[in-house]
Formats: sequence, structure tokens, C-alpha cells
Amino acid sequence: MSLSALEQWYATQCNGEWEHSYGVKIDTLDNPGWQVHIDLTKTGKQDSLLALVKLDRTETNWIYYWIEKKRFEIACGPLNLTEALEIFVSWFNSSDPGITHS
Repeated sequence: MSLSALEQWYATQCNGEWEHSYGVKIDTLDNPGWQVHIDLTKTGKQDSLLALVKLDRTETNWIYYWIEKKRFEIACGPLNLTEALEIFVSWFNSSDPGITHS
């Protein structure tokens, strides 16, 4: 679900201009894990602020996310990419500029 939700989010942003300068980058980390950069520039959330949120469960089960320089940043464990992308899409589609997790 999360990849298709991210695909839908991306398709919605593409307007003939946005996709030429902005987008989504997914890379691997060596600890191991994933790193994701999602450009918010020229989207409905470009001015949002979000302090670092840490979901530390185990050494390999973790998600960190925050906004920096108009980008939604994610770092997560090797099996947490789906959950992390779901967090992003849920946050972006919410009317609340902040997000909380218990």
C-alpha cells in the first residue's frame, strides 16, 4: 500500500514543472537501513516544520523522520521502509502540520 500511496502522491505533484526540479530520492544506509528525501517545495506543505521524531524499537527496527530545508527526511531500519513511507503519506494528507506518535 505505501509504495502505491507514494506513487499517487508523486503523480499528484507532477504538473509539468515540479518534477523537473524536485522529487523523491531513496537510498540505502550502511548500518543497514534506508534514507529517503522527499521534496516539499511547491507543495501544500512546503512551509511545514517538523522536529526530529525517533521511533526506536530495536537495533534494526527504527524510524527517524523530520523536515529540513523543505524536505521530509526519513532514516529507518532495513525492514521499516514501508512503514516510514506510510508515515509520510499520512502526514502529508493530514490537515495538521505536525505529527505525533506514541
